[in-house]
Amino acid sequence: MRTSETFGILFWINRARATSKSENVIYARLTVTGQITNFSLKRKVKTQLWDGKLQRSKGKDPMNQDLNAFLDETYAELFQLYKELRQTPTPVTGELIKAHFLGTVKKQYSLEDIMEYHTDAMQGVLHPHTLRHYQTSQRYIRKFVREKLKREDIFLSELNYSFIVQFEAFLRAVVSEQRQMKISNNTIMKHLQRLRKLVTLAFHNEWLERDPFIKYKCKTEKKERAFLTQEELERIENFTTPIKRLETVRDFFVFSCYTGIAYGDMMRLQHKHVVLGIDDTPWVFTQRQKTKTPVKIPLLPKALELIQKYSGSKVGVYQEASLFPKMSNQNLNAYLKEIADLTEIYKPLTFHIARHTFATTVTLANGVPIETVSKLLGHSKLTTTQVYARVLEEKLGGDMKMLKQKLL
Repeated sequence: MRTSETFGILFWINRARATSKSENVIYARLTVTGQITNFSLKRKVKTQLWDGKLQRSKGKDPMNQDLNAFLDETYAELFQLYKELRQTPTPVTGELIKAHFLGTVKKQYSLEDIMEYHTDAMQGVLHPHTLRHYQTSQRYIRKFVREKLKREDIFLSELNYSFIVQFEAFLRAVVSEQRQMKISNNTIMKHLQRLRKLVTLAFHNEWLERDPFIKYKCKTEKKERAFLTQEELERIENFTTPIKRLETVRDFFVFSCYTGIAYGDMMRLQHKHVVLGIDDTPWVFTQRQKTKTPVKIPLLPKALELIQKYSGSKVGVYQEASLFPKMSNQNLNAYLKEIADLTEIYKPLTFHIARHTFATTVTLANGVPIETVSKLLGHSKLTTTQVYARVLEEKLGGDMKMLKQKLL
């Protein structure tokens, strides 16, 4: 119950705007906790007959008596609307009471409404993995609403800056569903960015009148992109093992190091994706699963050698068969950790590091222009690729510092 809320109803006329017949339009003024809303009642009264103190007409004739009865009924109806709205979760405002009185109230959409709408609308648009990320964020939103706000759902009109800040604090204290540990700062920002996209969608649908994120800024922490040095890459290339699964994973990783192709895209590669390029040499023509961006990659000798090892097919043969055997990302990364131990690489080796290695050690470090690298990686923005250039600059700076020390 909102004990600190106040409510008042006042009927008034603007004497300065009397008509040629010395009549004035009667207005209702609603005051909810200091916030004023005025609207016309579409009724008129002669200026000299209006009693501002009683807020009624002083006329005794039937027409003025009927006007006063109308004002009594209007007062009772407005007050009843206020009482009924106080029993709902919707914040009571003068505009809301006015809309209910005039019959112009809009449907109140809730967080559940926009989450359900987004899930339905994005089926077939977003990648299933991306949809699963949204579902995880939505579970955290529901958990926050239930545990912290003690509600099952809230109206979009209730979203404000305070809600966002409280949700962020909740995420910083909660334990991750998968890893059973506190969520990292950048993952928290991802959840907030997804909430922001839901809110923006609601705003564009005109389900929301204002953007509660307008003053909020996500605070991501810049992290260095891990990659292999030339010496580390050669160590993995030269790694031999009688264990077939480790050999296969080594080959997958090296292929990605020389093409920049991500795990999901690599598992989808078929014979038809290997074609003769503009220079009459083998290229991979494919599309990034994540962004649907077309990618054309000239095959370096090492990458072509691995294709021939696993397929043995000629370039230009259009077949639906996969280029490489299938393997889950989870198993692949687990086996990579075994390879890292056996090759004494003390980095958190994951398959995505191969993509980073292609961007830095294989291409940028060998003078390939950053614009070309961006195209090869399938980045839609050059700024995304520039992250690798900054990492490379730091590495070069460190190498030169070591060289200076040796020369002293």
